Amino acid sequence: QVQLVESGGGSEESGGSLRLSCRVSGLFLHDYEMGWFRQAPGKEREAVSCITYSTLSTYYTDSVKGRFTISRDNAENTLYLQMNNLKPEDTAMYYCAAGLRCPDDMTTLQANYWGQGTQVTVSS
Repeated sequence: QVQLVESGGGSEESGGSLRLSCRVSGLFLHDYEMGWFRQAPGKEREAVSCITYSTLSTYYTDSVKGRFTISRDNAENTLYLQMNNLKPEDTAMYYCAAGLRCPDDMTTLQANYWGQGTQVTVSS
């Protein structure tokens, strides 16, 4: 059974930092392209970032470029999202996903496996 478990969310003030983790079990991370998505209350889900499995290329939505960094540790089967200089508009539930096409699925929002999400709240 494939499981993706996010952690690291919480409440931060504007300008602060958080590091999200996504621990994966039931599949080998090195075989999959991975991504982070988010959904704010009353808004549609949007792609945040993704990372390929072969070249380790990374892609970011414009609003987080220069502030967020996606990385993966295949040995630990864990995906990360370092979020710096947080803004109130980053407030959302953050989901990790596996088995997507990076970067194509940043537009389609499709993935084979999803976590349950971790809440990030940024106050001004």
